[in-house]
Amino acid sequence: MYWTSLFRAAYRRLVTSTELAPSRPSRPPRKPRVPRTTLGRLWSSTVGKKAVLAVTGGAMLLFVVAHMLSNLKAFVSPESLDGYALWLRTLLSGALGHEGLLWIARTGLLVCVVLHGTAAVQLARRARGARGQRYRVRSKVQGSYAARTMRWGGVILVLFIAYHILDLTTGHLNPHGVSGEVYRNVVADFQLWPVTALYTLAVLALGLHIRHGVWSALHSLGAATASRQRAIRLSAIAVATAITVGYLSVPFAVQTGLLR
Repeated sequence: MYWTSLFRAAYRRLVTSTELAPSRPSRPPRKPRVPRTTLGRLWSSTVGKKAVLAVTGGAMLLFVVAHMLSNLKAFVSPESLDGYALWLRTLLSGALGHEGLLWIARTGLLVCVVLHGTAAVQLARRARGARGQRYRVRSKVQGSYAARTMRWGGVILVLFIAYHILDLTTGHLNPHGVSGEVYRNVVADFQLWPVTALYTLAVLALGLHIRHGVWSALHSLGAATASRQRAIRLSAIAVATAITVGYLSVPFAVQTGLLR
């Protein structure tokens, strides 16, 4: 009994002292770091990231169109395509060296790809964070099929670009692989149906990406109004379809024997 009463008294003192003890003040939440430069503030904002996404996407779209038009020279003659490739390598060679302008363009494209991909990933994370807790049962995603496939479409394009460089730029994966013989390299490539199938998958992903990208870019840059919605949607579809058909015309012409 003695030890039981002593234990109860000690326990009451402990509880009382704990309740009366002042609690430690909690640390105030750390304020987010505000960038000092204008470019830093632009990049940290959601609007700025969307603007970067639109501008870099537009720059890459110009390259895609120019590259498609150069590919169509294969229908003119082998000399036309090979001559154009030689002209690109020697353009401004006196000031920039052999392929100097090409390397500047490649570096600019690489910067655009990195900025475009980084902005897209960060915007997607912000969107998920704004939605809050994920639910196990999710409602059907609204929007077009192109909008819902932007993520995996971008991954496919990045992987294909790496393969395309090793194939037709450096020639390491090309069946012919002779520098300067662009036409023969292209024909040797697309005579293999697995290469044509891979190329078709990448071009279809590109078309879906462009369709949604053009529509989103015009909205991000403030060019889309309520009265222009239909025109913008049709323009995006037209641009994506023209680019898709233009790129697929060469491999299927090789497969059908039109180009040899």
